Amino acid sequence: MTGIALMTEGTYPHSFGGVSVWCDQLVRGMADYDYHVVALVGGGDPRVAWELPANVASVTAIPLWGGDSGVPRIGRAARARFRPLGHEFLSSLLDRSDTAVARFGVALRQLFEYAQQDSLTAALRTDDTVRTLTEIWHDHLPTDGPAAPTLFDALECLQLLEHLLRPLSARPVRAAVSHCVANGLAVLPALAARWSYGTPILLTEHGIYLRERYLGYRVSPYRWATKAMVLGLFRQLCSLAYLEASQITPGNMYNQRWEERLGADHAIIRTVYNGVEPDHFPPVEAEPEAPTVSWAGRVDPIKDIETLLRAFALVRQRIPDARLRLFGGTPAGGQAYLDRCRALADQLGVGDCATFEGRVDNIRDAYVAGHVVVLSSISEGFPYTVIEAMTCGRPCVATDVGGVAEAIGETGLVVPPRDPDAMAEACVTLLGDPELRTRMGAEARQRVLTYFTLDQAITTFGQLYRALAAGEPVLVGAKT
Repeated sequence: MTGIALMTEGTYPHSFGGVSVWCDQLVRGMADYDYHVVALVGGGDPRVAWELPANVASVTAIPLWGGDSGVPRIGRAARARFRPLGHEFLSSLLDRSDTAVARFGVALRQLFEYAQQDSLTAALRTDDTVRTLTEIWHDHLPTDGPAAPTLFDALECLQLLEHLLRPLSARPVRAAVSHCVANGLAVLPALAARWSYGTPILLTEHGIYLRERYLGYRVSPYRWATKAMVLGLFRQLCSLAYLEASQITPGNMYNQRWEERLGADHAIIRTVYNGVEPDHFPPVEAEPEAPTVSWAGRVDPIKDIETLLRAFALVRQRIPDARLRLFGGTPAGGQAYLDRCRALADQLGVGDCATFEGRVDNIRDAYVAGHVVVLSSISEGFPYTVIEAMTCGRPCVATDVGGVAEAIGETGLVVPPRDPDAMAEACVTLLGDPELRTRMGAEARQRVLTYFTLDQAITTFGQLYRALAAGEPVLVGAKT
């Protein structure tokens, strides 16, 4: 068997969700390959959530958090070696010149080589490094006013960077191909393998990692100077990944446009759509008695459940017996958002008819539960929720983000994100027109059978693995 190193961040095999489903489908569909999963996890001793198939040969979990006590001491020689390297690396995060990515790439590789011999954690926590960062900020950022960085900011920033860079300290995994299922931090172990063994990198993006980091840090508690450094790391790392990858396989054309804008070479990009197994999602045969909207996903701010609740409150004004059923688990740390959504439902007067029902054993049950399936996200790639619901023959109302419009085509209704009025109007339209629902549902299933089956995706990745492992030319210019 040929070995594939599968690099993930916060997903397979330690949590559920769309990307994890995709990983499980890929691994099971590629029984002729041994997979060595390199999983970036939050911390602690993560529990494997999936029943792993026999061709998962190993799972290496790299915690980004935890283990803060007992930081190794750093000797004088190691401290002296790190001083110029730390200055160059930290400076590269604020570099916006045409040569910034190349500069960052050189500094990151040197940081990796240092981390393989000495403690990067200890080096980033020295007084020397704190002084270096404050000097860089003094040269590049405002030094007075409310945005002026402080010593506390420097300590907080370096602590955050130390956690994000921990994959550089792990021993590189040797395989024929490094397959990253996201850009960003998951690329770090792939770059390490490339620098150590020359391993080719296959980069698959389901969403736009950099865009989602900007969305997330916009509401983070960190001050401006820290955000500038961390987002600089993500920006440079994502661009470096596009330059170092041998093949890029976005999950939709929307992603491809972002990738090319961020420096990816069109010649090595091939769009590969997510696929479903049609037999797992047979067409529905009936509808609920009460007019029902269903939603499925993880309870997370990026899914924008609050807009959905506001839209549903408008639906109830026109269809008084309407119901909203929400299916999906709440990830670790997400309880506050779930509580906020429940409080909003009560405030809107729909707390008794908008129910949060948790995860279901068979996700098809979530789609069958509604006349219409809604996706309300502010960022997506090519969401399984949509194509699985379409396979069941349910029409969708979905926000125009990522590859959603590509998936739905003319078989559902696409609305702007964060627009409860438009979402409500689309839901009312479909709930009130059985003939339209039936026609769109049938067309939706046929669209999936034509373009978005699992067999098509598995065949394409098999071709890519063989070509990359053999050093052959990559597949370009096509959609699968």
